Amino acid sequence: MLSNQHWLARWGSSAYAVIMNFGGVGILLLAMGDSSFFSVPEANDLLIVVLSTGKSWGHMAYYVIMTTIGSVIGCLLLYYIGRQGGNPILRRTFSKQSIERAERLFERFGILTVLIPSILPPPMPFKFFVLSAGVFRLNAFAFFTAVVIGRVVRYSVWGILAVVYGNSLKLYMQRHLDSVGMVLLGTFILAIAVTLAYYLHRLKVGRSGSN
Repeated sequence: MLSNQHWLARWGSSAYAVIMNFGGVGILLLAMGDSSFFSVPEANDLLIVVLSTGKSWGHMAYYVIMTTIGSVIGCLLLYYIGRQGGNPILRRTFSKQSIERAERLFERFGILTVLIPSILPPPMPFKFFVLSAGVFRLNAFAFFTAVVIGRVVRYSVWGILAVVYGNSLKLYMQRHLDSVGMVLLGTFILAIAVTLAYYLHRLKVGRSGSN
């Protein structure tokens, strides 16, 4: 784990200089590659923190938007590969049990099968669900909506925390990125659960009153 932390720290410092030369286009291309055919574990999260630390809210929002756009484009590329014949790729890459489990998840939860993984940090195999969404014919608009919401939530949280807490977050994140991500995800899921429970209760009370 220590070597991984050092790798993340070195990568973050180097990426800052490179991305500054290419600007938003560089951020977009990195996110697009990471969400489609290449993997740079946790790079987008760390890069948003590195670039947003000490910057204005406007700069942070710009980095979040460009990262989100790049990630969504990359996910759409992988999704359409799945729709156009990705089943052989899926079966060569993943076990039969994993594929069958994913199919059951899509049948039962639909859009949430993409939304939740789009927020989760590694080692969640997000690309597996993206490719599976295409193979199992999840509605394209539903897929697009899930990825946009998930990525905006994930990257915005990192950006907001970077602006608020600055260098202390950057240093802590380089050491505990997975743990912080899981805590943030848990908070987000809890908020959704509480909101749904509230509205379901209101709906039930309304129906009882009408009877």
